[in-house]
Order: sequence, then structure tokens, then C-alpha cells
Amino acid sequence: MEVSFEELVKKVAGGEIKLHQVEKYTNGDKKLATEIRRKALERKFGVSLENIGHYSIDPNRVIGKNIENMIGVVQIPMGVAGPLRINGEYAKGEFYIPLATTEGALVASVNRGCSTLTAAGGVKTTIIGDKMTRAPLLKCPDARRAREVAEWVKANIDYFQEKAVSRVTRHGKLRDVKPYIVGNNLYLRFEFETGDAMGMNMVTISSEEIMKVIEEHFPDVRYLALSGNLCVDKKPNAMNFINGRGKTVIAEAVIPREIVEKKLKTTPELIAEVNYRKNLVGSAQAGSYGFNAHFANIVGAIFLATGQDEAQITEGSHGITLAEVTPEGDLYVSITMPSLEIGTVGGGTRVPTQREALSIMGVAGGGDPPGTNAKKFAEIIAGTVLAGELSLLAAIAAKHLAKAHKELGR
Repeated sequence: MEVSFEELVKKVAGGEIKLHQVEKYTNGDKKLATEIRRKALERKFGVSLENIGHYSIDPNRVIGKNIENMIGVVQIPMGVAGPLRINGEYAKGEFYIPLATTEGALVASVNRGCSTLTAAGGVKTTIIGDKMTRAPLLKCPDARRAREVAEWVKANIDYFQEKAVSRVTRHGKLRDVKPYIVGNNLYLRFEFETGDAMGMNMVTISSEEIMKVIEEHFPDVRYLALSGNLCVDKKPNAMNFINGRGKTVIAEAVIPREIVEKKLKTTPELIAEVNYRKNLVGSAQAGSYGFNAHFANIVGAIFLATGQDEAQITEGSHGITLAEVTPEGDLYVSITMPSLEIGTVGGGTRVPTQREALSIMGVAGGGDPPGTNAKKFAEIIAGTVLAGELSLLAAIAAKHLAKAHKELGR
């Protein structure tokens, strides 16, 4: 029996129909189901959700892939910083970077950093690592058996690629494994190449197939958890800070003294001293994994704009900023990002607004050859993070930070 729109709203508001069941009553029309859920909440709580209900994204394209129980869209203002000249191995030329944020002064600050770096000739970017990890947990009879299993796994990487990984993905390649043994617990930290995808789903499914092969070969070993937390995903941790996860990328530049003085209103010496005493000594005293000023600000704004996994801003904020005066009296600055977990295909990058933001930088979709778009995107992010670090350090050195937030952030 067909139920009217009004009756469905009433039943959802009253709890007779659960939020996830609405599509069953709309003949699969996800846009209509979205509206019913929203109207039910308005009725239940006596609130207006008018702005949440204004959006251009088609619920039929994202429900079941990117979201459940959809009621609308949250809108975050998006600005753009640039142009930023990047002299990378994949990103070459001038780029404009979309930043989604509600923090006043952030885009302006990054934009100032972009202007300064571009005037100095641009940012050199270098990717020194590229791997997505998953670390399943196996329970073994004892530590010696765990060591035996670990040695067998290490000796059979190609076998796992053929018998497990290649069966579930065309793009994933198992490159290495790092075993860790604690008592009778064996953690296998698998390292994969994932092309242009961030790759968490890919490596998760592949790791489960590998576990089946191991259990068949070692009947006395039990696979307990697909993630044993040595991956390490979405948590502050020393493992990724030291060994890297996703893209490990460095951005660096030399800025002539006259440009520092003209554009940043300070000196190379003051910027270097602020960085040393704030980002290095201060962070060490705090026991921080982020020896930097505000990586997370830029990483977060780019992630939200481009459909990355926002929880992985956690690892993206790991890293070190360096600043020193060159023998010629100019300023050398660099940022090192050990765990930049990003992609240009899959996940939130499929959402139309986020895909448009990726297209501004020329990195939407898969690269040719595969993997090059994600690497290009990583270099652009690193360059933008350097711009943000440089601008904030200069603002602190020149004692302009409070003034900027009074003017732009209140």
C-alpha cells in the first residue's frame, strides 16, 4: 500500500519507520527519502532545516556510497589561494588551491605565502615515500610460531600478490610487509601501492584475502582483527611519523632577503628564530607529533574541499617545519609531511562539488599513467602547507598575528 509523503514524515518523526528504512517506502527514490527524513526532524524537534535542505548534490549518487540517512548538505565557505608556483616532479607550473574553511584570515594568510613563494621562484617538492598500509592481527600459539609465520610471510610477497591481492583489485600492489611480535600476537604491517586512490578500502579487502591464505597454511594460527592498530589509521602516532603512510613529501624554498622584508615585513633571522623556539623547542616540550605551526589548518581546508577522508587530517598534521638563514643571508624554509593520505579517485572525490575543486588543480580522476594525479596532488598540498607555515611564522615574527585576526577573523 502506497503511503503519502505527509504520512511518511509523521511515521518517521514518531519512530514507527526508522531513518534507514525510508527508502523502502519511496520506491528507491533517495532524493525523496532525504526530504522526508529532514522534514521528520523538523517536526520532531520544532526546528527549521531550510539551509541544510539547499544543495546541488544528487542524493541518488551519494547515498549508499558516501553517506547514509542523508538529510541534506552542510555548506562550508570555499576560498581559493594562489597562484602558487610549484617546481615538482609531478606538479609543474602555477596552481590555485581551493580551501574550505570557516576560519577568517586562513585563506588570506595562505595566499600571502603563495605570493611570497612564487615571487621567490616557487616551491621545490619531492616525494620520498608512497605506500598505504594495513596491519592485521594474528594470534599464534607462541612467539616462536609467530616468528615462523612472519618469516614465511616476508618470503612470499609475490605469492600473496598472485593468490590474494590480484583477485580483488587491478590497481593494488603489495610491495612489502613489516612484522611486529608482542608475546603471541603477530602484527603484519602490509605496504601497498594504490595508484590514484587513497586506497584504504583496497588494502583492507586485499589484507583480508591474505589472511585467508595464511590461515590455510597455518591452521594453528587465528586471524583476530583486520586492523591491529599498527596501520596506523586516523590516530596520532609515532609509527607513521617515523615510517610514513600515504605520501611522504617535502616542500622547500629559498626566499631572498629582500622579498622576506618587502612581502613578509620581517627578516630571515627572526623567522628562523621563531621557528626554532616555537615549532621545534615548544613542540618538543609538548611531546607533539607536529613540529609545525599549523599543518592541520591547510590540510583540513584542502581535505574538506576535495573529498578526502577528514579523519586523516590527524596524520596529515604530523610533520616538521625547518627555517634557517643561508650563508648568503636569505631564508631557507621546508616542510616534511610523513603521512599525507590522499587520493583523486574513489571515496569523497566522487561527490560533484569536491570533484570540481580537484579539477581547479587539474587532478580530478585517474592519472596517466595511474598514480601520477595523486602524486601531483600531494605536491600541491605540500607546497600550500609551506605557504601557510611561512605566512604564519612571518606574522608571529612581525607581531601581526593578533592584528590579522582582529581584521579578518572576528
